[in-house]
Amino acid sequence: MWSNIAKRAISKSQSFVLNSHSLRRVHSFLGPTQDPIFPEEFRFRPSELNACWDNGFSEMGYHRHDEFFSHEDFMRRPSFGISGFCTRGYASLAEAELVSSTDVEEDVSVAEEVQELLQEMSKEEKMQVDYRRRRHQKMARGMGQGKYHLLRRRQVKIETEAWEQAAKEYKELLMDMCAQKLTPNLPYMKSLFLGWFEPLRDAIEKEQQLCRNGKNKLAYAPYFDQLPADMMSVITMHKLTGLLMTGGEHGAARVVQAACMIGDAIEQEVRIHKFLEKTKQKKGDKDKENEGGDSNSLIKEQEELLIKKKREQEELRKKVTNLMKKQKLVAVRQIVKGKDDSKPWGQDAKAKVGSRLIELLMQTAYIQPPVNQLADGPPDIRPAFVHSFRTVKSEGKKTSRRYGIIECNPLVLKGLERTVRHMVIPYMPMLVPPVKWTGYEKGGHLFLPSYIMRTHGSRHQREAVKRAPRKQLEPVFEALNTLGYTKWRINKRVLSIVDRIWASGGRLADLVDRNDVPLPNEPDTEDEAQLKKWKWRVKSLKKENRERHSQRCDIELKLAVARKMKDEEGFFYPHNLDFRGRAYPMHPYLNHLGSDLCRGILEFAAGRPLGKSGLRWLKIHLANLYAGGVDKLSHEGRIAFTENHLDDIFDSADRPLEGKCWWLNAEDPFQFLAVCMNITDALRSSSPETFVSHIPVHQDGSCNGLQHYAALGRDKLGAVAVNLVAGEKPADVYSGIAVRVLEIMRKDAQKDPTVFPDALHARILINQVDRKLVKQTVMTSVYGVTYIGARDQIKRRLKERGAIADDAELFGASCYAAKTTLTALGEMFEAARSIMSWLGECAKIIASENQTVQWTTPLGLPVVQPYRNLGRHLIKTSLQILSLQRETEKVMVNRQRTAFPPNFIHSLDGSHMMKTAIACKKAGLNFAGVHDSYWTHACDVDEMSRILREKFVELYETPILENLLESFQQSFPTLSFPSLPERGDFDLMDVLESPYFFN
Repeated sequence: MWSNIAKRAISKSQSFVLNSHSLRRVHSFLGPTQDPIFPEEFRFRPSELNACWDNGFSEMGYHRHDEFFSHEDFMRRPSFGISGFCTRGYASLAEAELVSSTDVEEDVSVAEEVQELLQEMSKEEKMQVDYRRRRHQKMARGMGQGKYHLLRRRQVKIETEAWEQAAKEYKELLMDMCAQKLTPNLPYMKSLFLGWFEPLRDAIEKEQQLCRNGKNKLAYAPYFDQLPADMMSVITMHKLTGLLMTGGEHGAARVVQAACMIGDAIEQEVRIHKFLEKTKQKKGDKDKENEGGDSNSLIKEQEELLIKKKREQEELRKKVTNLMKKQKLVAVRQIVKGKDDSKPWGQDAKAKVGSRLIELLMQTAYIQPPVNQLADGPPDIRPAFVHSFRTVKSEGKKTSRRYGIIECNPLVLKGLERTVRHMVIPYMPMLVPPVKWTGYEKGGHLFLPSYIMRTHGSRHQREAVKRAPRKQLEPVFEALNTLGYTKWRINKRVLSIVDRIWASGGRLADLVDRNDVPLPNEPDTEDEAQLKKWKWRVKSLKKENRERHSQRCDIELKLAVARKMKDEEGFFYPHNLDFRGRAYPMHPYLNHLGSDLCRGILEFAAGRPLGKSGLRWLKIHLANLYAGGVDKLSHEGRIAFTENHLDDIFDSADRPLEGKCWWLNAEDPFQFLAVCMNITDALRSSSPETFVSHIPVHQDGSCNGLQHYAALGRDKLGAVAVNLVAGEKPADVYSGIAVRVLEIMRKDAQKDPTVFPDALHARILINQVDRKLVKQTVMTSVYGVTYIGARDQIKRRLKERGAIADDAELFGASCYAAKTTLTALGEMFEAARSIMSWLGECAKIIASENQTVQWTTPLGLPVVQPYRNLGRHLIKTSLQILSLQRETEKVMVNRQRTAFPPNFIHSLDGSHMMKTAIACKKAGLNFAGVHDSYWTHACDVDEMSRILREKFVELYETPILENLLESFQQSFPTLSFPSLPERGDFDLMDVLESPYFFN
């Protein structure tokens, strides 16, 4: 066996070369990292080595109950899944391979040689530091060296000291309270945090002391004493409170979710804390040696340590490869022996640590209702959090599921939405350009672990990306780097308007009402029908209040980030991918993929003069944001609309809340207001052409999924419907479907309800059918929307209008409207349906062989569909027994089939966007992309429009479906796949001349 491993080591040895770009990745300090010391071929199976390191449940694919679980679900990144090398168990292997005594003697000398090798590495450190300095100089172009390094230091502090600073603040507040013998005047939730902090910290310290003394021998004990108690206290409070805000359970969080998330955060902070402690120790030693002189900055010290760590790993890889070739097992054991301290915890350990911390918080955190002046009894003190169980019945099944929850007191829930500004928010936008992507975990943030793909615990997808040659992934890296280097800033004028509306209770510009809907009193009657109706009404209003609470928390999160960033000159969003190849900002709250609120308060940090065409595109952009049918006019019609409303535009800009408030009529009011202000300033300037604009102008695809299907199938009819062909004004596919739905309903309304019960629904819906009713269903049809999904979409639209009051009638009408809409879609886009069917059939054939569907995007990104059956894994914690799930080797045949068509189209639209991003960068344009919406400065829209059309044609000039079929046939030579669907005679070159293709 060893000889086989050695042969593979020789074949792979050339791949272990120091990549200088990878030195920028700071999370190499986090231990072995996901780029392990030994290549994948050297990771031994449990049957081969009995006492190996714990590989970590994220690497094994463990998930939380009922859905994939990974740290990425909460922090927008994958968890630390690290495959390690075992430190014990070599003896049996050595004996099996009959290692001689002379080999053992040689191993000792080799081990000494390794130690000398590691000592000599320090001689090269200066050269590597100089290289990094040159890299920093390149990064600082246009920013100034001093300014860049100042911002970079701040960025390091943001990423590494957030929890420590929060703990420090609480300790200082407690000291002030003791000194002044007064309770500080703090916001409600912050005062609660302060009250919980000290008792929880003391409880954690007591537990840690038991762990140190060996009196606590539970499984979590070795992990519980690796971080100061005050930091563990702050992390526990903030993480649980954040989950209660955003978890969707309205004041409750599932125990398994909360425990794993808190444990994950503790492990991450332990690694950062250990690294910083080493850095401080090294810095202290140097200061003693150079007493009285200038000490190096924290950044320089950290970089030197990181370089040394990375260099050691690379040299160890090479040395171990040679040792394995010679079968020097004892020497390998001696090398690895000292590397065991930073192995990953594993999902079991994280869940147990998190559960114990939640338990301690429940034991120490209390809340007291407002004092009743008339009460003479003892104070009413209640637990802030309680642990209970819920039972949920599966829809349409007789089975039920029981799971544990942590529920907060209603008084805590009431203050949650005002908590955000006092919470630690990880993965903030960056003050300096992100680290360029050069590998799976090499890029993005400076310190926070960053991964190029959100794999959601899917080991097969992660391995596919890691195995892909770097040259193959270069276009993907370049596109993500381009998106990450776009500099943004806060539009302070719009933010001030948002703050005023929010402070006055919301309700305007699509902001949620900050007050709940009052619940009706129980009617004084014994009429069962009336009581039933009242119960339904109360249930509906409680659900609406839960939704309002969730929306309020979401808005507070967005505004908290905006307020923190508003005084920054600019900031950046590092991007990564989902498994299909679509790009997303890594910061989850305030980004340009978000709502109108987010987009309205974000603008390009770099401005550009409008030039000759810029003002024209600003006017078109304003009309597009107003929508309401105006966005379906020709470009000239949209310009006329804007020019006819100049007085309203000026009034909106000058007096947003005191004037006529015309801007509130727009479909995207905050973005619309920002453009009103920009146009007003431009027109009032001495020279509109030289006016500098920061507004991103959008060019959006026309039902982009159908555009991709029309290009794939060369479908002329479909191409006309989705603007791949030039027209006097944009074709509106949604209106076309709505017209066809109305025709069907009018015929159905004439039928006898006793024979055709849906006739009654048709009569009710005739006056409700319009493009807005069917738009979401048409948009998502190409992405695999089901009948149930379409029904729920239409039901939401009808409910918003309040046209059908009775819930049962609303449900029946929604069912009928969904069926009719899907029928109309099938008639209008027959070619798209045939390609969808072909893709689904191919996926079914592959999945039936228990294989996942895999393909490579036109940009070179390997895609593996992650849908596999899940196995259950039970772990006992101090709080309850938790059920974790991990992916098995059994694929989900139906899920692989139904998901493949939409996933494949998503991979194509992601490729188109990234191709466009790269070309725009080369042309000197600022570019941002939101899937099928491309953004640039107003003056550059014409250039970007030309580029995106050329890249679309370039994409579909390649035989995409033929290549896909060929890859399937090569991967599965024994399987028989259906022939490609027939295609039409649409000429792709027509796209170049279509003004409304993206508009």
